[in-house]
Order: sequence, then C-alpha cells, then structure tokens
Amino acid sequence: MKSRTTAIALIALFALAAPGKASARPSPSEISVDLKLDETDYVCRERIRGVVDIKNMSPDKISVGYANSKDLLFVEVFKASDMSQLEETKRRPFVSAFRVESNEGQKLETFLGDHYGLDEPRRYLARPVLVHDGYRFEGQYRAFDIVPGMKIATAVQMFSNRSGVRRVFDLLQWTRKGCIHLFLAARDEGGGDRTWMTTDIGPTMKLTKPTISIMSGGEVIVIHRNGGDSFVRSEFWSLPDALDFRSREMISDPETAAQNRVKQIYNERGGVKPADRPWWKFW
Repeated sequence: MKSRTTAIALIALFALAAPGKASARPSPSEISVDLKLDETDYVCRERIRGVVDIKNMSPDKISVGYANSKDLLFVEVFKASDMSQLEETKRRPFVSAFRVESNEGQKLETFLGDHYGLDEPRRYLARPVLVHDGYRFEGQYRAFDIVPGMKIATAVQMFSNRSGVRRVFDLLQWTRKGCIHLFLAARDEGGGDRTWMTTDIGPTMKLTKPTISIMSGGEVIVIHRNGGDSFVRSEFWSLPDALDFRSREMISDPETAAQNRVKQIYNERGGVKPADRPWWKFW
C-alpha cells in the first residue's frame, strides 16, 4: 500500500500547488463513488464480484487508467473486527480504464479476490475510493462475510502424469437468498499445494444427496436435485494445471421419468379396456 499512498500524496501536493485549484475543488455532492456486491456472504475462495458506480456532476472530467490519467480508483478492504486494512496481494488495476465526462456516470466491474487474500472466514468491510485532482472521494462501507460452507461429500482425483499430487473436491452447501445452494471447492495436496476457485453450482434440495464422480479422462460430474423431479448435471474438466467448468444440463429423475412415461402411454391408449367375454364367464 506504500506505493499507492505515496502516489496519492504526490497528486495532492501537485493539486495544492496549482493556482486556483483550491477554489475549484468538487464537492462530495458533485462526485460520488459507490460499491455494490452481488452477495452478502461468500463461500471460501468463491469469486467476489462487485460493481463500482461513479457519478460525476462536477464540471471536471474523470480519467482513470490511461497513460495521461492522474486520477485513481481502488477498493480498500478491512477486517470488520478491528478495522485493520488488508494489504494487496497483486498489483493490478481494480477496473478497466475509463473516462467520465461532466454530468455523466459509469458502472465498472471489479473482483475483490483478485487483489486481496480473502480465504479466512470472517466479516470484512469494503470501501471504494476515487482520487480526483488530489482529493479522495470515498464510498460507504459494504460488509460481506467469508464462510466455510457445510461439507456434504468429498472425492479425490489422482494424476498419472503428476506423481504425488492429489486433487481433493468438496461439495459444500450454504443458504443464499433463502435457498440452499451447492458449491464445488477444490484444492491440490502435494507437489505445491494450490487452491482453486469455488463454484456456485446452483440451488439444491435435500431430498436427494448430491453426487460427485471423477472420470478417467479428467471429467468431474456433479449431479444434484433442484426440483421435485428434475436434476442438474454439471461437468468440469480437471487437469493437472487447470480446472474449468464445461457444461450444465437438466436431466430427469430416472424413476420419476419412467413412471410418467407409463402414465403417458396408458393415457395415449385410452386406458385399459375391459375383456370382451360373455356375461356368464368370469375367467
């Protein structure tokens, strides 16, 4: 954070030294910055997406990320328990380069996990900051929680061409917006431990326990119930240096589907007709 702090200080000194700048400082009502997160809690190592909303009602133009840009935009993250600020793990732009003209606004996507280590389950606070003309414009704090999730199944994958490395898959559950969601988490053990991004597979029902299967070709298949008689089949490709989502499709419960087909055939044939026998024969 030292390099960013130094840059902000230099911009501030330049702004104060420039003639006439003090009287032209935009007010907080003229420039505002806000951060909206998709969720209020995230399973550990799930991607944390946010949208930065900038409104510029000042006469100035805001420019961030270009070669001649002097403005900055970033998101600060704190531990909610003691307000200690997290250090950035990777130096990269928080958002794509942008310009906002006077009386305009813009929304930009950002991912907090690309900049901070957010693996520790706890509550965090995030705040967007725009530095324009040497002045800080801060948004409100947004709280979010990192949770471990509830483990319901585990599977292990071994690699024939990568000895000593085993990939452990965990199926996790967590309630999100009133529904139970299923998540797939993965980590490598041995040969340089590595964790992979956790994926939200979607809403699930407790009627049937989800299953996870690992194929010899590297396919990882997760099947879970998301409705009364419907299931979701999610397929991932798991290779020694990659773990990618491949496809998602809806499938029917085989037992329910078979029963429904029997009923359909019965109705199509008009039901079961009575046997054509004389009235005195009962067999």
